[in-house]
Amino acid sequence: MIIAFVLSIPLAWGANRVRALREPVLTGTGLLYAVPSLPLFILLPALIGTSVRDPLNVVIALSIFGLALMVRSAAEALDAVTDDVRTSATAIGFSGVGRFFTVELPLAGPALLAGVRVVCVSSISLVSVSAVLGVSSLGSLFTDGFARNIIGSIVAGILMTVVLALICDLLLVLAGRMLMPWQHSRRRRPLLARAREVAA
Repeated sequence: MIIAFVLSIPLAWGANRVRALREPVLTGTGLLYAVPSLPLFILLPALIGTSVRDPLNVVIALSIFGLALMVRSAAEALDAVTDDVRTSATAIGFSGVGRFFTVELPLAGPALLAGVRVVCVSSISLVSVSAVLGVSSLGSLFTDGFARNIIGSIVAGILMTVVLALICDLLLVLAGRMLMPWQHSRRRRPLLARAREVAA
């Protein structure tokens, strides 16, 4: 998730900066998600010189899939920041870099968080495929369950994967509220206004 997020930001920024590159970059990275996960897990050791069961293969593969999902989300999030906001930030003295990190990135934060949540759930589901290659993960419950015909193990693997995805998604939501408190307060204002109208 972290690798995909960090790599997606400059790619998305460059795609928005040079409009001619926007569609090729977004389409090209999006096509990475169409690569079947199991063949990629098998192909990576030959490309990077690791063993088939090396967890590094899983990290790289999941980073590629995460990048495929995150680049478009990041590009759309950054593109949603209006020119008026950028002009205003420049007018009050922000440099290009300062404006990006202080103004554009925080305003794009909610949409970026939505993309990260999708990457998180997707990664948790995809990592189970690595168990087929012998890399220990929650997917091991599936492979062992099928090999030994133990239904309980398969069910446990499914439930634990779902629970882990829900917990991680909840943690991301809580982290978003801590890092972007203005977004939470913005949502509460209409509710407070309606409550005051009803009370009046």
